Amino acid sequence: MEGAPSAPPDVAFLFLGGYSGAEVDAASTAIRDRTRARHLVGCTAGGVVGDGREVEHRPSVSLTLAWLPGVEVRPFHVVPEQYPDGDAPPAEWHSRIGVSPDAKPILVLLPDPFTSEAPRLLAGLDYAYATCVKIGGLASGGDGPGTNRLFLDAATHRGGTVGVALSGAVVVDTVVAQGCRPVGKTGRITKAQHCYLIEIDGRRALDFVQEQVDGFDEADRQLARTSLCIGIAMDPFREEPPEAGDFLIRNFLGVDPEKGVVAIAEELAAGRLVQLHVRDARASSDDVLTLLRRSIGRRSGASPAGALLFSCLGRGKHLYGEPDHDSKLFRSVVGDVPLGGFFCSGEIGPVGDSTFLHGYTSSFGLFRSPARAG
Repeated sequence: MEGAPSAPPDVAFLFLGGYSGAEVDAASTAIRDRTRARHLVGCTAGGVVGDGREVEHRPSVSLTLAWLPGVEVRPFHVVPEQYPDGDAPPAEWHSRIGVSPDAKPILVLLPDPFTSEAPRLLAGLDYAYATCVKIGGLASGGDGPGTNRLFLDAATHRGGTVGVALSGAVVVDTVVAQGCRPVGKTGRITKAQHCYLIEIDGRRALDFVQEQVDGFDEADRQLARTSLCIGIAMDPFREEPPEAGDFLIRNFLGVDPEKGVVAIAEELAAGRLVQLHVRDARASSDDVLTLLRRSIGRRSGASPAGALLFSCLGRGKHLYGEPDHDSKLFRSVVGDVPLGGFFCSGEIGPVGDSTFLHGYTSSFGLFRSPARAG
C-alpha cells in the first residue's frame, strides 16, 4: 500500500480466485486486518482483474482500496426470504437495504448465483431506487449452493447477496459492453406475449428473422449459426436510430416453425424496436472501445479516480485468445486509472433506465467526484 493515504480506506473490494474454502476464510480475515478498511465487500471468483492484468483459472487476488471523503458507506446482506413481496411499498426495500432513496445511493451488488434470485432482487431495487445506479456481478468461484463465499466486513456468507450503498460525494458512470454488433435492419414488435415474439412489422417473427439472416454476408451467416442474438431497444420514445449500448442483448430460446413464433430470454412488449446481433472477438472488442470512448466523451467534471470491472467468465482468453484484453482497452481509453474486479457468472448493469442481469458482458463502473457547481 505504498503511497496510499495514512487513514484507513473506507471500502476494500476483495475478489479471491482459485483458493480452497479454508484458504479463502483465512485470506479475507488477514486482508481486512492488514488494510484496516472500515468496510470490506467481495466474493470468490473464477478469475480476477487488477492493475491492468486479468488472471483466470488459477489462485489470484484482486484488492481495490477506496478512500471516499464525503461518502457514507452502508454495507448490507440480503437473502430472498427477506425480499418484500410484489405488493409491498418501496419503503420496505429501503428498510431492508438501510438507505433512503433521497440519498441517491450507488449500489454495488455481489449476489451468489445459486441462492440470490438475482433477477427478482434487481427488479425490486429498480422499483425502490428507480434513478440510482446498480452495478456488480455474480460470484463465480463455486459450482453449487453453499460453495461460494461472500465477504462483508468481518462476516463470510455462503448465500444471498452482499453489497454496499454509497451515498454522497461520489458519481459512478456505467459502461455496459455486451459484446455484440448489430446486423440487418431494425423492426418494430407488433405482437408479443411474455417471452414470445409473435410479429415484427406485422409479419411472423420467424419470417422477419429468416429474411435478415438470408441477407447476411457469408462471414455473418457463419457467426449466426452459433452466436446469433437479438437486441431490444430500451427507449421506446427515442427518435434517432438506436446505437451501440441502446440495445438489451438477449439469446434466442427456440422457435415454432409452424406458427412462426420466436422465444427470447426476456419479457417482450409491442412497440419496441429490435435488431439481430452477432458476437465474436472483434465485435466484442469494438463494443468495449466504442462505449468507453463515448462515456469519456460525454463526461463533465472530474476524471475517474478508480474503476471496477465485472466481466463474464466467457470473455477473457476464451473469447479473445489473449490475456488482459478488456483491461488493456480500458487503459488505452481511460488512462492509468486503478481498475479492479473479477470474472462473473452474470454481470449487473443498466441499459436505458432499467438494471439487468447480463451474460458475455463487461460491466464497468467508473468512480469520480461530482461536478462542482458554478
